[in-house]
Amino acid sequence: MNHSAIPPDRDGGRAAPGRATPPDAGADETPMGPPPAETGADIDTERLGRLLGDPGLAWFVDRVRQRMARGRPLTGSVTLSDPDEFQQRAAESLLGRAPRARGSLTIRLATVDEILRRSGVSPGGLAAAVVALTGPVVLRAEARNREERAWEEAYAPLGDLDAELARWAERIRRDGLVRRLARTPEAAAPLVEAAVRALRALPVSPPTSRATFAARNLSGAHALDEGTPLATLVLSGIRCLTGFPDGSGAQWRREAWASAGLLKDDLSSTVLTLNLRGTPALAWMADAGEPAVLTLRSLTRLAPVASAPVEGTVHICENPAVLSAAADTLGPACPPMVCLQGQPSAAALTLLRELSMRGALLLYHGDFDWGGVRIAGALARSVPWRPWRYTAADYRAAVTTVTEAPDLTGPSAATPWDPALAVALAERGVRVEEEAVLDDLLTDLGSGLR
Repeated sequence: MNHSAIPPDRDGGRAAPGRATPPDAGADETPMGPPPAETGADIDTERLGRLLGDPGLAWFVDRVRQRMARGRPLTGSVTLSDPDEFQQRAAESLLGRAPRARGSLTIRLATVDEILRRSGVSPGGLAAAVVALTGPVVLRAEARNREERAWEEAYAPLGDLDAELARWAERIRRDGLVRRLARTPEAAAPLVEAAVRALRALPVSPPTSRATFAARNLSGAHALDEGTPLATLVLSGIRCLTGFPDGSGAQWRREAWASAGLLKDDLSSTVLTLNLRGTPALAWMADAGEPAVLTLRSLTRLAPVASAPVEGTVHICENPAVLSAAADTLGPACPPMVCLQGQPSAAALTLLRELSMRGALLLYHGDFDWGGVRIAGALARSVPWRPWRYTAADYRAAVTTVTEAPDLTGPSAATPWDPALAVALAERGVRVEEEAVLDDLLTDLGSGLR
């Protein structure tokens, strides 16, 4: 070894030639981390910069730093498989000789550690030198622990949610939704806090616009604009809160927001009715036995059904074909009806709540399939209703009269008004749409049977 390549000591002399490289025996078993007191003491930064600060040794310093961050001892060797000329020359200058391997560059950590210690450049050895060159090294395990603690603090507001949202809170922690939206715990903390504040204020009644709700409860009117992380997180919670089914697209999102009473506007949400009274226009339509469409605006501002007494029963159906057939068959003689047209809109929920508060008995029928029972379940969370030919017995009877019934699709759902219905649906495995039992429904409407 050419010992003249070893940098001079502080006094101008050179390290003892015979001590530049430690004996091979046992070198790989010796941990090379510096004692805490030596991490930055007495380092000759100018000479260290010339020795290890060469750009051709950047790969070597980085490898050492990675080992330190993982908490591994600085033993053994590091190898660069395809070094360039500058990296080769920098290694020769550091070691005082050409590396042994051909076609690759291998440097023993113990050799460099001993050079640094014996030369006086870094009395604390290689680890202290790397810290002096590149800054403090944080153990990755410690960094991960700190980060996880920060995430736990960011998630803390989720503990303030009611039990009905506890499963949602657990799910978003598990599936990483907040981490994908916020990226860091520092960004996640205000996001989670705002989402919890919004969800605790939902659902709202009477319904209002998202902008108005956001201005009252969040940082401003645009806090829940489409595409923002907060809107995505709150909408996820709303689906759990209201039981709104999976879907996609702009229309689906509008309906999902509306299920919690948050609207894009008060005109796009409507409900289809038959033979309800309360305004001259409704009375005229009821006298003619014709369906009427009510907007959320009319229901919240004019309250058309509130000005007239509501007596008896209001039948609720899922599909417009049922209400249309009732108007064709029974006309003005048909009892009052409301059609949901799928998931109950904000207008439908507003109307049905008003009818229920005024003493109406609400009877519901829908498609015998998993989507239908989910709609029924979502409705039950907002207003009380009783089944109208919508039990396990009704389903089993309907199946026997339907030919070529399509198979059930999608995940199953509970039927708390009649638990046996979910069991029967799973057993038979076929769907029965409302149109298939239309004659029975019209018979009930015509005879006044419940």
